[in-house]
Amino acid sequence: QVQLVESGGGLVQAGGSLRLSCAASGSIFRLNAMVWYRQAPGKQRELVARITGDGSTNYADSVKGRFTISRDNAKNTVYLQMNSLKPEDTGVYYCNAEVTDSRSYSTRQYWGQGTQVTVSP
Repeated sequence: QVQLVESGGGLVQAGGSLRLSCAASGSIFRLNAMVWYRQAPGKQRELVARITGDGSTNYADSVKGRFTISRDNAKNTVYLQMNSLKPEDTGVYYCNAEVTDSRSYSTRQYWGQGTQVTVSP
């Protein structure tokens, strides 16, 4: 089994910054793509940023130039640096990882429990 634990959410004023972390643990042979999603109240979950195993990244248009996704493979951790935050960035942020299991060598996706980000005007 694999666990993803997010941290770093909170309340911040518009224009401020937050850094989210998502640490993976368990029977990990390889962490492949890692993705941050968010879900605002009453809206569908949407992709925010994605990073592949070799470090290639892509972002939602709404966060380009403000958010940066990165990963530390030695720590099995992905980060999301969020700058110039806007009220519309408010939501629950979820980490998703594609993991190759060290016991079965099968690959599946896992989700974290989510962390709340609230941006006040």
